[in-house]
Amino acid sequence: MKNIICIISLLFISSIYLGQIDASAQSTESNQNVAIAKENLQQTPVEVPEYSEKSRAYNDKKTVWWIFDTFLNVLIPFLFLQTKASAKIRDFSQRFGRRWYFTLAIYFIIFTLANFLIFLPSYYYRFHLLELNYGFSNQTLFGWFTENSLKQIVTIIIGCLFLWVPYLLLRKSPKRWWLYTSVLMVPFIAFLMMIVPIFILPLFDNFSEMKNKDLGAKVLQLADRAGIEGARIYEVEKSDETKAKGAYMTGIFNTKRIVLSDTIIKGLDEDELLFVVGHEMGHYVLGHSARSLIILPLMIFVSLFLVYKISTYLTKHFGNSWGFSEMSDPAAMPLLSLVFGVAFFILTPFFLWDSRNQELEAQRFALEITRNNRACATELVKTIKEDFSNPRPSQLITIFQRQHPPLGELIDFCNEYKPWEKGEPLQYDGLFKGK
Repeated sequence: MKNIICIISLLFISSIYLGQIDASAQSTESNQNVAIAKENLQQTPVEVPEYSEKSRAYNDKKTVWWIFDTFLNVLIPFLFLQTKASAKIRDFSQRFGRRWYFTLAIYFIIFTLANFLIFLPSYYYRFHLLELNYGFSNQTLFGWFTENSLKQIVTIIIGCLFLWVPYLLLRKSPKRWWLYTSVLMVPFIAFLMMIVPIFILPLFDNFSEMKNKDLGAKVLQLADRAGIEGARIYEVEKSDETKAKGAYMTGIFNTKRIVLSDTIIKGLDEDELLFVVGHEMGHYVLGHSARSLIILPLMIFVSLFLVYKISTYLTKHFGNSWGFSEMSDPAAMPLLSLVFGVAFFILTPFFLWDSRNQELEAQRFALEITRNNRACATELVKTIKEDFSNPRPSQLITIFQRQHPPLGELIDFCNEYKPWEKGEPLQYDGLFKGK
């Protein structure tokens, strides 16, 4: 009897042990199947979504209003000059300001507010009502108006603090002011790039530390691999006003920060979010901000030279009928604004071309650091579907409007760019830490 009990016990124990081995084998096989499935999924190209009729209607309306606003940007300054409204504002400013600086500041405030009110109906439709009708905005009319009013206040403060510099140069050096102003724009743009994310943006949005600590740790781990040390992660509340997703990285030294909107955290899965973060880190590591400090001043240099040449000619021939004889006169501000705007618009395709190149470089950086082609492509698919984007816009639209390459082309790039699978060298491998 004892032997029978021992045999039964041995069989029972053996069955448990064999069951564990079998379960372990099944678990291992299951994990292997999952890994194989993921690998197969990575190898499957992601298709570019079709351009829906609703998306087409949305983009057509945006394009029409962009053309209309571009036309207004030429028409309104011209009317300020032709009706002598600019000269009348100058006379009013002189009566109250008396001294040169205060005259200039008062004129600038009135001119800025007048433009704000003139463009308000167009901006209301283009940036609020249209976005509201297509489900992109959650913002109330009061919230939208308050935010834009605050932007005008910030513009007026910055203008009053710095606008006197180019006008002083206009007075002191009528033939070289454009050159000196262009040189001074380099530190000014650098100053704005430093203070806007740290001091200006918090005026409009609520920033807090990232709520998902596990995800935050993975973001910091990715930052460490990208060679970025000491960065902090912030989550910005945007869902109360918009459904648009946003992310960026900025700052230097102890102000380095990775900022993610709560909409992008909710709208993307973990792999997609980490890819987007890798993209923004690419902009930072590859020094795209520094590159912009070369491109923008160069564009301003050419634009101001054209302003100098064209405005000098127009002032000489039409200045008296407009109510001024020198470009340093505050009444000439619409003329300077008009000529500068047209010159900058002509040069904009060059700036956008460089921006598209930067975006492609950042996309390549993110692919190399994450090696997640599918997350790259699926994130773009979500953007196309949720933002009603045109995946393959016309060449003209791309040249004059798009800071990013066509999203359809980016999806193709995400599907195809896999040099690590062919044993080819990575373009940015030397920038990464670890494996």
